[in-house]
Amino acid sequence: MIDPVRQEVVALAHTVVIKVGTNVLTGADGRLAPERLQQLADQIYRIRALGKKVVLVSSGAIGAGVGRLNLGKRPIHLPQLQACAAIGQSLLMRAYEECLARYEIPTAQVLLTASDFDSRVRYLNARNTLLALFEWGCLPIINENDTVSVAEIKFGDNDHLAALVTNLLQAPLLILLTVVDGLFDSDPNTNPRARLLTTVPRIDPAILNMAGSSRSSLGTGGMRSKIRAARLATAAGESAIMANGSVPGILDDLFAGKPVGTLFLPHGGTMTAWKRWLGFTARPRGQLVVDRGARDAVETRGRSLLPIGVVGVSGSFIKGDVVSLSDASGVEFARGLSNYSSTDAARICGLRSDQIGDLLGHFPYEEVVHRDNLVVVV
Repeated sequence: MIDPVRQEVVALAHTVVIKVGTNVLTGADGRLAPERLQQLADQIYRIRALGKKVVLVSSGAIGAGVGRLNLGKRPIHLPQLQACAAIGQSLLMRAYEECLARYEIPTAQVLLTASDFDSRVRYLNARNTLLALFEWGCLPIINENDTVSVAEIKFGDNDHLAALVTNLLQAPLLILLTVVDGLFDSDPNTNPRARLLTTVPRIDPAILNMAGSSRSSLGTGGMRSKIRAARLATAAGESAIMANGSVPGILDDLFAGKPVGTLFLPHGGTMTAWKRWLGFTARPRGQLVVDRGARDAVETRGRSLLPIGVVGVSGSFIKGDVVSLSDASGVEFARGLSNYSSTDAARICGLRSDQIGDLLGHFPYEEVVHRDNLVVVV
């Protein structure tokens, strides 16, 4: 059976970001499974033969290191995790190179950290590098630079990285390959009547609650991280599909338009690269808490944020830093570039614009965050 909606999604996807999890690539002993990597490489070759540009965001370096050292399970201490990543990354890349050699597809290793996305200059450099690799017919294989990324190993995952890469390249489709069939309305491990959701029009709090807090034995992510990654992509106007990467031919089925896995439809208008970076990539340096009227003005009426609507300031930031806008209950609804430092913002919050000059001795900006430098993220 062919799903016409999925058929259209894959047909329009000129660029595809595929994220593959550790448990998809490794066997029960934690070692890389050569047959699984070869199946993935074969399918990527066929996708590229359709004229698509493909980026592979691959986990597995730490898992490969665990297998190479015969540890049996993933360590819990940071230095050991970093050492496993250092050992496993070369094994992972060599395995991909060998699998793709029969198709004469050159591979390119790209190791990134969260700070590469925070910096606008480094962000654009990464984008330009990937575009150059496309021109040369290469398959970029991206992973977190786990040997130096302290926070990323402890709190992050490659699901999030894949979503950031999707927005970086304005790729119309993100595919998250895991070891489950997709998103279920309840836990299929405990509820035999759990139903697979084939299509999700919008990722709302109810969908997030379905994700639970499951986590795999070798990987860092769980279902919730995949849903959040899908939300990052769909909020920027792209589609996402979660599917079982351990099923042979799963990518072939997806690109044939078959209703496998869970399709998350875009629920935001397509954004410019600048807006994607501002709203969904760069990490906020601080937070502006606003009243109900200010949230309505920003979120529904397209207005700038004025100081009179700000009721609280937290964090330490300078003029030009990215800040989060949230309501009194702590719900983030927008991000933007602050026209004021955290110190000055705290001094002028709640004031009318004509009172700023009297307090600060100068009146640089009427708005705390101008509409042109602001993105609604709900």
